[in-house]
Amino acid sequence: MIINAKFITSLVKFDENWVSNSSEVAFLGRSNVGKSSLINALCKQKQLAKSSATPGKTQLINVFEVLCSNDREKFNINFIDLPGFGYAKVSKNLKQIWNRNLDEFLKLRTSIKLFIHLIDSRHTHLEIDKNVSVYLQSFLRSDQKVLKVFTKCDKLNQSQKTKLKNEFQEAILISNLNKIGLDFLENVIIEQTLGFNK
Repeated sequence: MIINAKFITSLVKFDENWVSNSSEVAFLGRSNVGKSSLINALCKQKQLAKSSATPGKTQLINVFEVLCSNDREKFNINFIDLPGFGYAKVSKNLKQIWNRNLDEFLKLRTSIKLFIHLIDSRHTHLEIDKNVSVYLQSFLRSDQKVLKVFTKCDKLNQSQKTKLKNEFQEAILISNLNKIGLDFLENVIIEQTLGFNK
């Protein structure tokens, strides 16, 4: 379980001098899918990761140290809140720089063990999410895994939830608002990151 969490640093791009001894979990997805809100919900802190009603507001790579425990030990995991894909109202040149920085960070940051790809459960076939899936698979190492997490599932009725689970067999459905699926996701994150350390 997650005991506590604190903000460590913000990065513009990959920095080889910033080394972590902890396994890292990267949260990514399109803007406004609920990355910052999910980090806050998992860490049980409302203002840990700054969320905004303005899509594309998160422009830096924000890192949080998360203290966890299981039956045997206490350990740290780093949560990485990445800038959202799409939406940001910036110049084309600046967006290209962001994309290049993000690409380098994700490919060169070897301590990332788990990528959590957040998808809006109401819009599961957007081109941007298909592109993110293909992109991650293009460089995924054997010691890394991608987890698809579908947000805002409180907006779905039971029939829609069943359909989504049938289509995406390993889908994890969550709702930050109604606290649905958060405990399960927390356990999966801890199991996955610890598993890579063994």
